[in-house]
Amino acid sequence: MNEASTTIPEGVRVVDDRLIKVTEAAARKLESLRQREKAGPYLRVRVTGGGCSGLAYKLKFVDQAKAGDLMLPGAGTSILVDTKSALYLKGMTLDYSDKLVAGGFKFNNPNAKASCSCGESFAV
Repeated sequence: MNEASTTIPEGVRVVDDRLIKVTEAAARKLESLRQREKAGPYLRVRVTGGGCSGLAYKLKFVDQAKAGDLMLPGAGTSILVDTKSALYLKGMTLDYSDKLVAGGFKFNNPNAKASCSCGESFAV
């Protein structure tokens, strides 16, 4: 576990995997990407308007947490979620597949009533 995973920034609330569960495959890929890109210790997961189905997932490595963030500590990469996005993400599983066809990060979101064929946007 890196230092960022054990130090809780001020104004950030620690949550458990009931918010987002990260599979081992996704955790390995995130750590690999973070090291390769020499990126910040946190992965911000957000929901924004857009995409084919109305809402889209956004993933971005960041150096700092913001006051009010929810943090899921992890080995190597901790996940940050803002409270608005958390409403749409609660119970989601982030997985990763290295398959040539339909590979990449997979968002298994029980809150999504519909999603596009690429799996990167959804509707509630």
